Amino acid sequence: MSTYPTTPSQTVGPYLHIGLPWPDGPFAVAEGTPGAVWIRGTVRDGAGEPVTDALVETWQADPDGRFDHPADPRGARAYPGLRAFGRCPTDGEGSYGILTLKPGTVPGPGGGQAPHIDVSVFARGMLNRVVTRLYFPEEETANAADPVLRAVGDRAARATLVAAAAPDGYRFDIRLQGEGETVFFDI
Repeated sequence: MSTYPTTPSQTVGPYLHIGLPWPDGPFAVAEGTPGAVWIRGTVRDGAGEPVTDALVETWQADPDGRFDHPADPRGARAYPGLRAFGRCPTDGEGSYGILTLKPGTVPGPGGGQAPHIDVSVFARGMLNRVVTRLYFPEEETANAADPVLRAVGDRAARATLVAAAAPDGYRFDIRLQGEGETVFFDI
């Protein structure tokens, strides 16, 4: 009987673009939705090189801070076309973009959480997704009081969670490891 070596795990690897596409893709809201903003950025690896075959997924509350989910007893308000979920593969430069509405303040233990978007990244060579948050630069007071953001002790590390203003929305670059690594949460 012959024995063959175990092949390397490719959990996310070659099946990423087959199993994870979302029908609405990067559109958490339809183009032309009043108040819609783009969240754009680049995913980079530990060497600073673009990751050209990652997938960025977002999940968020509506502009009133409500989730369209059974775990939110307040229920979502009517924001026509807001799916609050988007998925975008990175392109040949490692870039992605999600069109959405800016979320509102979310209730949380010990007070409100600043407006934020939950961001997951799937990529080759990673057995599990990594999860982070995008916070908004104009929400300085809410960001300073946010219990999750405050739990990140290092100021430089906290800065990796705050997007930059851009002409059509926000820029949120993601560094998977190395210098300037984005803070990821153990969920």
